[in-house]
Amino acid sequence: MLAAAARAENLLGKSADGVGAFLLSRLSTDGGFRGRSDATDLYYTVFGIESFLAISKEVPAGTVGQYLSGFSAGESLDLVHLACLVRCWASLPGGQMPAAVRTQIAARLGQFRSADGGYGPNPGADFGTAYACFLVLQAYQDLEIPCPQAADMAPCIGSLAAPDGGYVNQRDLPVAATTSTAAAVIAMKQLGRPVQPTTAGWLLAQCRDGGGFVAAGGAPCPDLLSTATGLHALAAMNVPAGRIRNPCIDFIMSLRHGDGGFRGCPDDEIADCEYTYYALLALGHLSGE
Repeated sequence: MLAAAARAENLLGKSADGVGAFLLSRLSTDGGFRGRSDATDLYYTVFGIESFLAISKEVPAGTVGQYLSGFSAGESLDLVHLACLVRCWASLPGGQMPAAVRTQIAARLGQFRSADGGYGPNPGADFGTAYACFLVLQAYQDLEIPCPQAADMAPCIGSLAAPDGGYVNQRDLPVAATTSTAAAVIAMKQLGRPVQPTTAGWLLAQCRDGGGFVAAGGAPCPDLLSTATGLHALAAMNVPAGRIRNPCIDFIMSLRHGDGGFRGCPDDEIADCEYTYYALLALGHLSGE
C-alpha cells in the first residue's frame, strides 16, 4: 500500500508540497495527528504517518514515539485501534517498538479469534469478519510475527462471498460492499487463496461513469475510501485500470481541499489525514506504473 501511495507524486507534481503542508498542520505537539477536530487521535495518526512517508517527508519519530508510548501495549484499545498502534510503531524508523509491547500485543490479537477460524471485532465471536481478518493479518505482519493458523481464516472469508461476486463484511449483512470486498481480496491474496472469479467484474461495476467507486450498489455517490480500496484490490488481482483511469483521477482531484488535503466525498467539507492518505493510495494506483 505504501509503495503504491508513494507513486501519487507522479500525478500530483509540485502540488504534493501542499499535501505536506496540510499534514504538518495536523501534527500536534504531543506527537499524534489530529482527526476531524483539534484532538489527537491514534486512528488518524496512522494515516498521517503513512502519508508523510508516501510523499517522502521525514516523520518526527521521537515525538511520535512518545505519543505511542502513552498507549502501552494497547490494553484498553479495540481491535481497530490496536492494529493502528502496531502500524504506527512499525512505520517509525529504527524498530522503536519495545520488545515487551510487541509480545503483549501479539498475545492480545489472539483473543479476537472467532470460532469459525477467522477474527472478529470482539473477543469470543462465533463468526469472523472480512475487515477483522484483514486487520489481524496486517498487524502480525507489522509485528514481524507469523499469524498463528493463518490458513484457517480462508474458510471464514470464503463464507462471506456474495452471489454477485462481492463480499459482505459479516454474515448477517445482505449486500456486498466495496470496502469489505477489498479487505477479503487482500486477505485471501495474503493467504495464497483464490477469490471468486466474478469479483473483479463486481468491483469494476462499482465505478461510476464520472469516476470514483461507490460503497455499494445503492449508494448515491462515489467516495474516496471506496475508490482507493477498490483500486487497491483490483491492482492486487492484476486488473488494469483501463477506461476508468482518467475519470477516477478527475474524481479524486475534485476532492482536493484548499488547505492541501483531501475530502472523503463531494458533500464533505473537511479534509483529514485519512482521506488524504486514500487519495495518495488511489492516485498511486492510477499513476500508470
